[in-house]
Parts: sequence; C-alpha cells; structure tokens
Amino acid sequence: MTVRRDFKEPARCRPDLVIGREELVTGARDQLTRGGSVLLHGPAGIGKSTVLRALAADYAEAAHTVLRCSATESESHLPFLALADLFGLVLGEVSDKLPVAQRTALESALTGRGESTLHRDGLALRLAVLSALRILAAAGPVLLVADDLQWLDSASAELLGFAARRLGDTPVQLLCAVRTEGQEYDRHLRASPPDTLAVRLNPLSRSQVSALLDHRGYTDLPRSTVREIHRTSGGNPLFALELGRALGENPTPPRPGEPLPVPTSLRALVLSRLDMLSDEARRTLLVASAGARPTLALLHAAGRENAEAETAQAAALGLLATEPEGPAVRFAHPLISAALYAEAPAQERRAAHAALSTAASDPIERARNLALATTGTDPEVAARLAEAAALARDRGAPSVAASLGLLAARHTPPDGTPGPDEHRLCAAEDAITAGEVDLARDIAREVLTRATVPADRIRAWEVVIEAAGQALGDVDAVFPQALADAGDDPRLLALVHYRLAWRKLIVEGDFSEARQEAAHAAELAARGDDRRTELMALSFQSSTETLMGHPNAPATIKHAMREPQDPYVACHHNGVGAARFRWLMMSDQLPEARSTITALLREVRRRGMVESEVHFQRFLAETELRSGHCGRALDLARESLRLARDSGIGLGASAMLASLAEASGGDVGQALALAREAAGRAEEDGDQMYLSRALAALGHAQFVAGDAAGAVASLRRVRELEQGLGITDPARGRWQGDLAEALVRVGEPGEAQDVIAVTREHALRLDRESVLAVLDRADALVRAALGDHEEALSRLTSVQDRLAKLGYGLEEARAAFALARLRTGRPGPTSYDEAARLFRRCRALPWLRQVDEAAARGAGEPSGTPAQTPPSDALAGLAAMERQVAALVMEGATNREIAARLFISVKTVEATLTRVYRKLGIRSRVDIVRLAAGRHAK
Repeated sequence: MTVRRDFKEPARCRPDLVIGREELVTGARDQLTRGGSVLLHGPAGIGKSTVLRALAADYAEAAHTVLRCSATESESHLPFLALADLFGLVLGEVSDKLPVAQRTALESALTGRGESTLHRDGLALRLAVLSALRILAAAGPVLLVADDLQWLDSASAELLGFAARRLGDTPVQLLCAVRTEGQEYDRHLRASPPDTLAVRLNPLSRSQVSALLDHRGYTDLPRSTVREIHRTSGGNPLFALELGRALGENPTPPRPGEPLPVPTSLRALVLSRLDMLSDEARRTLLVASAGARPTLALLHAAGRENAEAETAQAAALGLLATEPEGPAVRFAHPLISAALYAEAPAQERRAAHAALSTAASDPIERARNLALATTGTDPEVAARLAEAAALARDRGAPSVAASLGLLAARHTPPDGTPGPDEHRLCAAEDAITAGEVDLARDIAREVLTRATVPADRIRAWEVVIEAAGQALGDVDAVFPQALADAGDDPRLLALVHYRLAWRKLIVEGDFSEARQEAAHAAELAARGDDRRTELMALSFQSSTETLMGHPNAPATIKHAMREPQDPYVACHHNGVGAARFRWLMMSDQLPEARSTITALLREVRRRGMVESEVHFQRFLAETELRSGHCGRALDLARESLRLARDSGIGLGASAMLASLAEASGGDVGQALALAREAAGRAEEDGDQMYLSRALAALGHAQFVAGDAAGAVASLRRVRELEQGLGITDPARGRWQGDLAEALVRVGEPGEAQDVIAVTREHALRLDRESVLAVLDRADALVRAALGDHEEALSRLTSVQDRLAKLGYGLEEARAAFALARLRTGRPGPTSYDEAARLFRRCRALPWLRQVDEAAARGAGEPSGTPAQTPPSDALAGLAAMERQVAALVMEGATNREIAARLFISVKTVEATLTRVYRKLGIRSRVDIVRLAAGRHAK
C-alpha cells in the first residue's frame, strides 16, 4: 500500500505509547530524524505494533511516499505478497522508468502473470526493487513501514534485503518490527540498511503495568491484584490487559491461593503446544504449576516418577526453560503456568496440591498446599495455616502471611477458637505491613460488618485509618465511631487517641494539639499496660517536639528509649529509632544519623515492612544529600520513589525528596515536576505537614533553575505555613537560606535580612550550627548587595570552612561558588576552580553547569575548570549537558568514559549524542572532532 503525505494514524493507538516506552521511543525518533532506519523487536504482545504505528504517524508527513506491508502467518507461503503490498499502488509511477527486463520481472511478480520466480528472474527482480526505490526517492524521501517481518514471504524478504543493503545515501528509511523471543534479530538486521538501529522492547515494570491498566479503565483493581497481573503477564502489556479484562468481567475476584482467571484468548496463545504432550507429562506440569518453587526432586517426591523425561519433553516444545544443570523447573513464561493451572479441572488441581502438601520440605508450602487441597472448614488445617502465617511473618514475608491468614479464616468453623475474624484481622495487619493497603482495608471493612467485640472493632478501625495514609481527612467519620467502640477501656482509648494525634498534625496542621494528644495516648497506654502503643505515642510526641523546637524534645526521646523496648516499634518508621534519627539529622550529627538509618533500613527489609522501607530509603537519601553525596542521594531517592509508586505508599514524601535530589544532582526540570506533584498530592490529601515540605522543594528547584522570583513566591508561602503550624526549628526544612538568597537576587535585601534575623534567633536557641552557617552565607550576599564586599568576602571564607568541618559538602560548595562570584571583576585572583572541584566531588551536575555559565560570563575560563564544560561557538546552540558530552567527544573520550566522568548512564550519553547530531546537522562522532579541529585552527 502507498500512503501519501496526508496520511494520519488513528489517535487511539498513541496514548499507550508513553507508558514505559519514553526513552526507547525518543531514541527511535532521533534515529529517524537524522535519516536512519529502525528495527523494533521483542516477543509477541510486547507492544511492537503500537510503537511502530505511532512512529509511522510521526514521520509519515515528513516522507513524500510511505510504503506499507503487514505480513501474517497464514499468508507467509505466498511468494511476492509483501512486495505487492509495498509496490502495488506505485507500479504505474515507476514502471515506465525501469529498464525493460526489470519492468517485465517486477510486473510479473506483482501481478502473478508470467509466473516470475527468484530462481528464473533473480537478478532482474533484485535490480527492479532497488531501482523502484531510487525512482520514488528522487521525488522525495521514502518511508517503508513493515510489521511482523517474521511472517514476510521468503521471496519478498530476499528482495528487500538486497535493496536495503545497497541504498547508500538514497533517502529511503525502513521502520520495521519483528517478533523475537531472545536476541535473535541479527538475521533481520543484516537485511536492513547499514545505519539501522535495533530497538528491543522489554517487559513493563509493575508501576507501568498499573498505569496501563488505569489508562484502559481497570482502575478498581487492588494493588495486590495488579502485582499478580504483573507477575503472571511477565510485564507483557497485551497479556496484562487481557488478564485485566478477564478480571473486570469476572463478578467474583479470585480468593487467596487461587490463580487469576486466564481468558480463552491467552490460553489458546500459550497452550497451543500442550496437545503434543503425553497425559502424564501434562500432569507433571500441573504439579509444577501448583508448586511455588518446583524442582525435579519435588516432582519426584510428589509421585511424578518420570519427571526428567516429561520435563525434557515440555522443554523441547518451548513450555519449560529448565536449566540443563540446575534443579529448578521454570516455565518459559509465567502465563504458561497460570493458563495450565486454570485449564485443569478442580479435582486434578486438588490432587496436585494434596501431593505437594506432603512432598514440600518447607512448612509454609506444606500448609498452603494442604489448604488448597481441602474443601470446607477444618480446624486442624486452619491451625496449620495460622502457624505457617506466623512463620512467614518471622521470615519477613508479611504478604505471604496475609494470604495464609485469609486461607486460615476460610477453613475455620464459625464457632472456632480463634474465630475466622481473628485470622482476618491478622491478615489485614500483615497486609498493611506488606504495603497492600487496598487488601487490608477491604478485609477490615468486612470484619466491621459483623464484629461486636470492642477490641476487634478497634483493630479493624486501626487498619482502616492506617490504610488511608496521609489522606486522613477521608476517614474523619471513623474517629467518633472508634471512640464509641473503645468505651472507657484505656488500652483501646490509647490506640484511638494515638490516631487522633496524627489527625491533628496532618489534617488540622496543629503541632501543639497533636503533641498533647500523643502525650495523652502515652498516658492511657501506660495505664492499660500496653507498652507498644505507649512507645509509639512517645515517639510521635518526641518527633513533634523536635519539629516544633520544643525544649522537652530531648527528654521525651530519652523517655521513649527506656527499656523495655518493643522490636516492632524500634524499627517502625514512626517508632523510636526513626525519632532518634530525626533528632540526629537536625542536630548536625550526620555520620551517626547515617549509621542509624542504615541499620533501620536493613531491619525493615528483613521483616518485609514495605511502608517503613519506603520512608527509610528516603531518609537515607536525605542523609546522603545533606552530606553532599548527590549522586548516591539521587539513586536512593529514585529507588524510594519507584518503591512508593509500586506500593502506593508515601508518594508525596518520596516525590518531595526526589525533587531535592534531582535539583542537586540530576535534572532540574524533573525536580520542578516532582515538587509540583508532591505539592499537588499534599493539597489533595489535605496534608498540611507535607505541603510545606513540598513547597520548600519547589522553591529550591526554582532557585537552582534560576527562577528567583518563583522561588521567593513558593518559599514565602512555606514561611506562612510553618508559622501557622507552629514549626520553629529551621533545621526541619532548611529553606530559609534559599529564601534569603532569592530575595537578594530579586532586589529585596531588607526582607532577606528579616528572614535571616528571625531564623538565626531560633537556630541559636536550638544550637543548629549548620543552619547558622548557611544563614551567614546568605547574610554575606545581603552585605555584598548593600556594598560591603570586604565583610562579605571574609564571612564567606569562614562559612565555607565551618560547613566543611560539619560535613555539609554541597553547602560548602555553594559557599565556594558564592565566594568566586563575589571576587569576579574585583582586583586579585578570580577563579571558579574551587567551586567546580567541590561540586564535582558532590556529583552536583546542575550546580556544575551554573559554574560553567558563571565562568563564561566572568573573566574568562579559569584554569582548572573541568574540560568537559568549555563553551564554543560550534556548541553554542546546545543545552548544557549536550555541550559537556560533545566537549568530551572532542577530547576523544568513549561513551563509557563520558558516562563515568559525568555520572550518567551510557544510554543517556547515546541519547544525548543523538540530539547533538541532529542540532549540529552532523552524523557521527568524527564530525564533532572535525568541528573541534576547526575551532582550534581559528
């Protein structure tokens, strides 16, 4: 088919493209923009056709002629069919311009008249295809789009390969897609033009699968179900969408331990080779699909005597990917296991689980299989499951414990002791620990529909409140009901008042009231002999007092750290360890803060406490950022944000910290976007506490981006919010220095002095040495703005030394940068060397770019400034990162060396070079070197 310039692809195929494919698509677009070809490859359902259509829609308008073909397996035996699709509608345009022999051969092949064959007309046909493409290209660029190359008839594939290898500089580009299971795309790449970029489409991550399902309207799926969809689909978008559709059409979701409903379309796709298995081999595979970690030894123990031969038969058919020398039995794709299990009759499934209930060596697996082999209630089975849940909890697998707890509830008789609801509540609490808040909330709501015992009801209310996260305003109606259920029992009242303390802080933004509620909760818990709740309340009280700058904070922390301690509270993100970490951070004890949070992070990972892991990963990133380890902080912050997005926990807080890390060591544009996301989430949740932190991050990002006016607006609002909240400790957000410096830049030194004076008073009272040093840096800039340069220079020199001793590497570098700026244009030495060195040590790329720009504007490029950042006429139109990469290429550095020196990935270097080529109108690294030679020759 031939498509002219007015071709437009239907818009419906385009939105999914942005989900998980952004970097990949950018690379492919850049390749097409500079005149190259693209070969997309990957397994069935991975999204190749979607990407192909969208790229074709983008570039069809730039081409004079678009030739298209899309092969199918059923037609792959028909010779020249793809050739007819491509050239059928343009034959009249090219035939008169072809030599007679070529025209005859091509017309015969396209029309079927004359029975042309490659054997008889091989050379003439090959030359005809090459000539036809050259004739079309003479009128304007040609884009050839071919989907499913694997089904291309062999004759067409041979002819296109011959022409592609000989096109040279002819403006013909190929945009093709081929199905591959591994990396076996070489054969197709050899049949493509020499400058073809092979792009493999990899599976989507769990968060990307979640976004895809949301985009298609499957928005009510619990996160635990999304996790199972991702596992079963293997990240394949087609499989994930089909599984989501099947769940959407299923009125009753699968119970714990049951597989996802696999639609008929997917069963047919992945089980087409099952009919070639013997009945015994199929039964062996069913046992393997029912086991959590199947091995040949386990299959033997489950009664599958010929497991080796039967799994070898399955592997030969592509159903298994068993390691030749390993014991594991691994399905070629998780969906094969799920579909095989779903296809089996219920009686055969139970038989498989019964065999595994005695064969499995792990007690958790034995209990799970026993439950799935048993129908109806059975107290003995329920007891085994409860024991297995406790074991899973101790092993740090709360998600497994929750699943086992729900199975225990199913098998517990209504009058059993403990009853079904006790197992459900344990499962809900385990689900909270595992970060599966949707599942936990649903279980708790179900228990509340029938529970009458006050203690059970309070446990369920606690789960509902905990599942709300920062959006406590959404569960306001819960608190009066919980207080009524608690009656006058001090243990139960302590639990409710502890939650009320959080509500006072987050929803009302009242630190004083929150502190009083926490103190009351601690007293009630002590009266009720509930040490765990007492410790949680004291930890909350001490953290609140720390943020307030309250004089009782140290005493409350000591009180919270008295024995006896509770291991759960000790490592909880709102527990004693976290409260101590906050105190250490705000008291400038960075090394001890780092060792404390590292130990806490290790422990919560061991326990499987997902929410605590999200927060502690963020705390560790903050510690590294304060210490000036910007690259490490950026990696940790990005990982925390990924974990937050996957679990749906702590999204606003993680986005806030990721913004700070991006502004210091990554992408300032991304920092602005993340800060706005964090502020938006806080506004939506009604979370006053984190709104001020998010706006502080936004103000910092604006300041780094050079938007001083925007920074002033954001940080003024932070000042108002924190005054209203009663926060007086400036070490909480550390935004005051940024506000003062931004005010100087917009010509408001008087207001800057006021900010410094008020903040200094609190910092002196609380002995916040690092805050005082940053305030002195800002004060030096105020003095310089008012004309007192000598005092400013003296003060900045002192500030730099103080910050270095405290271990605040990034703040030290900022002081050196301010010092260099003040010296520019004045008598005496002027150099940005020291600032560049310190920022480079911190891996603070956005600040390094500012040093480069300041040096270029100042007294010329100082000696010792990093060679990767020199400005040049040839590179003037490039962005800062593009200039750095291009400059290093001029030095002869490899992509790997550039990545190491700029602290970025090799893939980022390649993408940046692609943009450089496009902007400079060149095609290779050699052309950049030529530009350098031309510059130096001047």
